[in-house]
Amino acid sequence: MQYNKVEICGVNTANLKVLSEKEKRKLLKIIRTGSEKEAKIAREKMINGNLRLVLSVIQRFVNRGENLDDLFQVGVIGLIKAIDNFDETLDVRFSTYGVPMVCGELRRYLRDNNSIRVSRSMRDTAYHAMQIKEELTIKNGKEPTVEEIAKVMEIPKENVVLALEAIVEPVSLYEPVFSEGNDTIYVMDQVGDKCDDNDWLDEIAIKEALRKLNDREKKILSLRYFKGKTQMEVANEIGISQAQVSRIEKGALDFIKKEI
Repeated sequence: MQYNKVEICGVNTANLKVLSEKEKRKLLKIIRTGSEKEAKIAREKMINGNLRLVLSVIQRFVNRGENLDDLFQVGVIGLIKAIDNFDETLDVRFSTYGVPMVCGELRRYLRDNNSIRVSRSMRDTAYHAMQIKEELTIKNGKEPTVEEIAKVMEIPKENVVLALEAIVEPVSLYEPVFSEGNDTIYVMDQVGDKCDDNDWLDEIAIKEALRKLNDREKKILSLRYFKGKTQMEVANEIGISQAQVSRIEKGALDFIKKEI
């Protein structure tokens, strides 16, 4: 993506440095294990080296009448949270983890400034549920169920659902979240998909086409469409990046479409 010379929060976007994945890993290690001075310098470099990621994400929010500088600052807050919480021991690209964190921070900001009023108590319940969700996700390495969130909050699960639904903003499943090179991550790529077992005729046709795929393609499609796992979960299980899962999945689906 090309950026013109634009000033956002006093930052010339044309001069933003882009870090390689190796450089990001090195900086994250210093942040975790280096001295206080080294960690501070590495953290600043890590933030500055990922500002283009923030710019890429806020592009989808610029047509909502919000000040671009405000969105950029909020996005940077999400980036900082991603840096503080990212587990560099996992075989996952930082951008794969950082994009949802930046998106989440921007959505929270927009919800607080939404013209549709939701009661304060309802918002507090929803934000508390989101906080619990993030904590459980980090702790367990996977997204918690509504029941698990409700148990921690000690409230009925119906209250959790109502509160979260009250602040949800509709988003198209085909809306791009992040693009890096030829790999584009869409909203639908981060949502588990359920397969209807009653559609057995379609399942038989798909299985016939699946036999012609290689083992890795079969594994990815099985996890995604028969076990309902997200691309992030599949990436963690197989040991590759989410972008790779997205590319392999797309290629396999295109092949199946041609076969059936």
